[in-house]
Amino acid sequence: MSQAEMSQAELSQAGAAPRGPRPLWSLGLLRSEITMTFRRWRTLALLAVLAGVPVLVGVAVRIETGHGRSGGGGGGPAFISQVTNNGVFLVFTSLAVTLPFFLPMAIGVIAGDSIAGEAHGGTLRYLLVAPAGRTRLLLAKYATTLTFCLVGTLTVALSALATGALLFPLGEVTLLSGTSISLAEGLLRALAIAGAVALSLVGVAAIGLFLSTLTTSGIAAMATTVGLLITVQILDTLPQLEAVQPYLFPHYWLSFADLLRDPVYWDQLAKNFGLQAVYAAVFGTAAWARFTTRDITA
Repeated sequence: MSQAEMSQAELSQAGAAPRGPRPLWSLGLLRSEITMTFRRWRTLALLAVLAGVPVLVGVAVRIETGHGRSGGGGGGPAFISQVTNNGVFLVFTSLAVTLPFFLPMAIGVIAGDSIAGEAHGGTLRYLLVAPAGRTRLLLAKYATTLTFCLVGTLTVALSALATGALLFPLGEVTLLSGTSISLAEGLLRALAIAGAVALSLVGVAAIGLFLSTLTTSGIAAMATTVGLLITVQILDTLPQLEAVQPYLFPHYWLSFADLLRDPVYWDQLAKNFGLQAVYAAVFGTAAWARFTTRDITA
C-alpha cells in the first residue's frame, strides 16, 4: 500500500471513530429545557402569581394608609411599616412575604415535575435516546430549575419595584442600622437581596429534583415536595426542636435582611449559603444515584 493510500485509510478510520459528546451539546440541551419550561402555561401562571403578590401587598398598604393609618403599625411582614415612606421597601417586604411559601412552592412544582413529568408523559425514554446521557440530562433539569429560581425571584422584585414606584414615593433608603444611602445604592442592595433569596432556594430545588426521580407521577412529586416544605417550616417554629432547627433548609432564609445593615452582617448569610450548598450536594447526589441506575420504562 502506497503512503498516499495509507494516509487516506488513516483519515477514514479517524473519521469513522466515534466522537465524544461535544460541550455545546449540553448548552443546546440546556437551552431546549429552559425554553420548553418557560413556554408552558403552568410556568407562566406561576410567574403571574408571583408578580401579583407585590401588587396585592402594595395596594393593601396604600388602602390602609389612605384611611389615615400608619401603614403597618409595627405588625405584619418585615419592612411593611417603611413602605409608605419609600416604595423601595416594597421589594424587601414582597420578598419576605413570598419566600416562606410562594417562591419555594413554585420551585417545588418546577423541580418535582422535571423528571417525573417526562416519565409520566412518555418522553423520558426519547430524551435519553439523544447522546446527552442521564447525568447531563439531570444537570440540565437542575440548571433549568435554578434558572426558574432566579427568574421567579426577579419577577417578585421587579413587580414590587414597579408597584412601589407607582403607589409610593422613592428616595433615600434608611438601612436597619440607621444609615441612609442613595436610591441607586438602595436598588443595588435590592438586587443583591434578590440574588440572596434565589440562592436560598437551591436546596429546595435539589430536594424536588430528587423526589422527581422516585416516581413517574409529576403530581405526586410536586405534592410531596410542597408537603415536605410545609412540614419543615412548621418544625422550624417549634421551640422543642431548637437543637435541630439550624440544620433545616429554611432556617436562615430571612437572613437576607442583613444585607440592609451597614456594615453587612455576613454570619447568618454565610450559614444560609453553606446550608443550601450541603442540601444541594446531598440531594443532588442522591438524585444522580437514583436516576443513573433507574430502569426507564416510560
